[in-house]
Amino acid sequence: MLEQHAPNLVKRIRDYDPRYFEYGKIDNSLYGIPVINETNIYRTPIVYRADWLERLGLDTPTTLDELETVLYAFAKGDPDGNGKQDTYGLSKEGMNVVFGAFGQTVFTEQLYFNLKDNQLVIGALEPEMKQALTYLQQWYRDGIIDPEFITGENKGGYKHLSHAFINGKIGMTSMGNYYHWTQAGDYNILNEKGEETPMAASFNVYELQQKNADAKVVFGAPVVGPDGLSGSKGNNLLMNFIAIGAEAVNEPGKLEKILEILDYVSANPDPHEQIRMEYGVQGKHWDWDGTSTNTFHLLPPYNRMENYINMIGSSIGMTVPGGSIGEREQWAASVGLEKGGIYNHLEVATPALIQYSSDLISMRDKAYISIITGDQPVESFDTFVKEFMEAGGEQVLREANEWYKKHPETSSAQ
Repeated sequence: MLEQHAPNLVKRIRDYDPRYFEYGKIDNSLYGIPVINETNIYRTPIVYRADWLERLGLDTPTTLDELETVLYAFAKGDPDGNGKQDTYGLSKEGMNVVFGAFGQTVFTEQLYFNLKDNQLVIGALEPEMKQALTYLQQWYRDGIIDPEFITGENKGGYKHLSHAFINGKIGMTSMGNYYHWTQAGDYNILNEKGEETPMAASFNVYELQQKNADAKVVFGAPVVGPDGLSGSKGNNLLMNFIAIGAEAVNEPGKLEKILEILDYVSANPDPHEQIRMEYGVQGKHWDWDGTSTNTFHLLPPYNRMENYINMIGSSIGMTVPGGSIGEREQWAASVGLEKGGIYNHLEVATPALIQYSSDLISMRDKAYISIITGDQPVESFDTFVKEFMEAGGEQVLREANEWYKKHPETSSAQ
């Protein structure tokens, strides 16, 4: 039925990687249509205050030791020039870059599973995290970490804004997605007159420069740790599943019509109609890049608005791969954001994960925060791991590996 009434949607997913359909099955019956966001190949950026680096005479760091030098300078070297010691190196989101220098990511909304010796492991439990925590505990003791890191960098409103960074409290972060950090001129768009014009700053950069017009940012690569590892957090390509209520079959033709609508608005073979379904009216909300019908750009003021598509009632379908690639994504690839991401190798929830993950994540965060702040010694990490496994972690890990053996990873998620 799905192939008959949503053929374009099925083709898009199968052409990208047919194994994603297997992830939506229980006992060989398909319960959910996989929602795949191919732009999640772009990892979380690592962002520094470029004007602070310039004032301090420092380069963008490439190793963990160089990062340490930069962060100490941000906290101790008066980078904002106000004569006060009121700045810090990093807060919570930047810590994932430190964990990445040891091959893992920790402060995430999910438990992140990594691959080791062809087995899934929970990254936050790996022994090398003790090394990362040793760095962070020392940095906290020395006043390099924002003491308010426990409550996070966002203080309300749009969740991808780092207010700690925007307000000049920290000089490094790894929060949000690539499109939350575009600077003026990163790429060009066409204005209302059809003239090519530089893209304006967006989201975090825009808010930062409203506070300080002289502030500048620069991206850095994931810093390399002592064993040659590096990375920053990546969001999985498989975002969720679309499911249709069982009662739809009670009305003849209703399920078929739902699938046809979903197919039309999500995977229309006509590129103009597809973009119209997602982004609105050509010439008002978006336009093609020059004479191209392969790439497009959003028009102002919509290119600076949060979720304007909800306001105009577009994008009522699901995210599928194979859509048009805009200037923004071409820019993200040009700065290397498709490299160095640390992704969750368990892409679905097992029964044990559903049951225990909330408590286990709380346990993880409490243990890490206690060690970073010095309330507990680094050696307490081993006790945390033991208690974590006894609190459901062992069952979670066992089910995760059972799933992994049945479902080899999709090549696109590597």
